[in-house]
Amino acid sequence: MNNETVIVLDFGGQYNQLIARRVRECNVYCEVHPYTLSLEKIKEMNPKGIIFTGGPNSVYDEASPRYERAILELGIPVLGICYGSQLMAYLLDGEVATAPVSEYGKTEVAVDASSKLFDGVAESTICWMSHTDYIAKAPEGFKITATTPVCPVAAMENEEAKLYAVQFHPEVLHTQEGSKMLHNFLYNVCECTGDWKMDSFVEKSIEAIREKVGDGKVLCALSGGVDSSVAAVLLSKAVGKQLTCVFVDHGLLRKNEGDEVEAVFGPNGNYDLNFIRVNAQERFYNKLAGKTEPEEKRKIIGEEFIRVFEEEAKKIGAVDFLVQGTIYPDVIESGLGKSAVIKSHHNVGGLPDYVDFKEIIEPLRDLFKDEVRKAGLELGIPEYLVYRQPFPGPGLAVRIIGEVTAEKVKIVQDADAIYREEIEKAGLARNIGQYFAALTNMRSVGVMGDFRTYDYAIALRAVMTSDFMTAEAAEIPWEVLSKVTTRIVNEVKHVNRVLYDCTGKPPATIEFE
Repeated sequence: MNNETVIVLDFGGQYNQLIARRVRECNVYCEVHPYTLSLEKIKEMNPKGIIFTGGPNSVYDEASPRYERAILELGIPVLGICYGSQLMAYLLDGEVATAPVSEYGKTEVAVDASSKLFDGVAESTICWMSHTDYIAKAPEGFKITATTPVCPVAAMENEEAKLYAVQFHPEVLHTQEGSKMLHNFLYNVCECTGDWKMDSFVEKSIEAIREKVGDGKVLCALSGGVDSSVAAVLLSKAVGKQLTCVFVDHGLLRKNEGDEVEAVFGPNGNYDLNFIRVNAQERFYNKLAGKTEPEEKRKIIGEEFIRVFEEEAKKIGAVDFLVQGTIYPDVIESGLGKSAVIKSHHNVGGLPDYVDFKEIIEPLRDLFKDEVRKAGLELGIPEYLVYRQPFPGPGLAVRIIGEVTAEKVKIVQDADAIYREEIEKAGLARNIGQYFAALTNMRSVGVMGDFRTYDYAIALRAVMTSDFMTAEAAEIPWEVLSKVTTRIVNEVKHVNRVLYDCTGKPPATIEFE
């Protein structure tokens, strides 16, 4: 892609990918890179702008992440956020100190509306603060453009040098006019034109894939989920019958999902694909027997997926490329540079070292989830497929705490089917980002039909999210939860208790493992 680009340099902030997500909402392509990215590489990338993220460190701690001052002398616009603003001040000989009063949460900020950054922003606006240190004195040549009663430099700028800094977080939804501020930075300061759009992405991707593949054979890992479905259709548009889609039913899918996937993509489906279904349920159950550690389960499933594909590839003949539906949050959560590994994804960190293909193609690797959906609509995939519930590659293995068995899979499949059915009936499906049932490893005493029971507890999860990187628990009406609970304990064997997960992301992840 030759789109104009903005780089987010990650200094350990929890919102690094959210910043990139907000930039892309403004139709500007954005990538997250570790703060160790070299100055030479940055020059080579020729970005329209650079954003420094926040982070938990103090700039005057010798062990804190730093960057050389030269990055501020390239003439490329820079926006420092939170720790990034303090780093900018520190590098340019301003003063950073421990704040007499720390600020956390929603804070009223007075801004200078004449600033390019605050064009159209109310002179008094609510922003999200989260800092212990602050800029005590702005560097020479900087103008203070925002303050709070306890923060003398809530924002500063050197317009001539194109350097801007804010102590608050414009990327989070709690900052009421944060999107406007980022839009102003991108268009008023960086002078972006906004050339990141899904129609051009789809068109360019098809051309690039066609050129890369040539007359080679392509094998696509098709799970039937949104990501792999969009990847499969994108590849089919590019190379047609050179593509073979292998659908591995690992026995960890939602209820009846294997048959549903075959109905859509198989010989009688909507797409001109070579489709192979592999029923490998027992194979995966055997590999997972006795395994309880989440990362180990993910690695086993990733390894087994590749082994199955290799075997199918040998039956087909020489295969040059493997296609996977990896998306950008997968890459970031699996560990980017110095960032923490949240969990390895089966199509990123879970791959074995040896893969028997010339190359792996990941056409959606740079996209966030909602961008994948937009690409799907551009490709003509029906809305009911594009907006189906997200489903993790390791399937129900990460929705079953502890060992995975056929019996446990059946329990969670049945409970999940009831939950999804009642959410649909209540008209809530399109209003919730993601919802599913999971099987806890907890067993407890109950009473059913005057008899004592000692059975499992099902946990229901439902979150509100636009980007799947941050999320809040959905407030599902009690009458809906009550009906779901009644049906599950009455209809699903070995379940006598239903719980509702009220935790957001962070601190939890959306999936249980």
